Amino acid sequence: MDPIKTSSVLVTGANRGLGLELVKQFLTSANPPDQIFATCRDPAGPGGQVLMDLVKKHPNLFLHKMDTADPDSIKEAATQVASQLNGKGLNLLINNAGINSYCTLENCNSEEMMFLYSTNVVGPMLVCKAFLPFLKIAAQSSDKEGMFCGKAAVINMSSLFGSIQKCSETFSMAQMYPYRVSKAALNMLTRCLSLDLQKENILCVAIHPGWVKTDMGGTQAPLEVSDSIQGMLRVLSSLTEKNTGQFLDWQGQQLPW
Repeated sequence: MDPIKTSSVLVTGANRGLGLELVKQFLTSANPPDQIFATCRDPAGPGGQVLMDLVKKHPNLFLHKMDTADPDSIKEAATQVASQLNGKGLNLLINNAGINSYCTLENCNSEEMMFLYSTNVVGPMLVCKAFLPFLKIAAQSSDKEGMFCGKAAVINMSSLFGSIQKCSETFSMAQMYPYRVSKAALNMLTRCLSLDLQKENILCVAIHPGWVKTDMGGTQAPLEVSDSIQGMLRVLSSLTEKNTGQFLDWQGQQLPW
């Protein structure tokens, strides 16, 4: 079953974990996108080798260097993607790149807080801003009404730890001040973007992938990466204008801000 019928998709942080699995499942779907743009900080490094190997096997996969904490890097990647889109729009932007921190109140400092804010909040905002012209083209060129991921959408990878309402339930599991605060800010960014982009018919949603066995989630996590991505892609395929601005989990349940 093909979860999303879309012509083009861009995934940030695609060299490992959730990002890499997103790329793999798009490539092996029944009706894969015509163009899949995978970005990571260092494609030539050890972490980019898997993507380099996939590029050799799949002509619809394009790999670009992009550090979401570096505005110049984002602009350069957008220029390169634009040349490959060749006037066509970008249907789906998945802001997956992000970093973690286990800082508690006792050992946290301003540098750690700002570092995570820069990567987890400012980065997705600048990426969205840089690729917005191509999302607009995709939305304007569609002859279908409404909003959906196959038309034009921004998906921000959030976390349950970003939920202020749920904090009293989850805080004892992991205090993680910088991570929690940055994901709460990302949720606000998503909400703002959804209102701003609504007039352009561009969907915008924040999604929690679950507690997943990745470098971030750790080996004790109950959810396999492949299962999380399968679930998320099913959710993305069902989104409409009714969902824009929502905070959902990988099974489609709405989460409280």
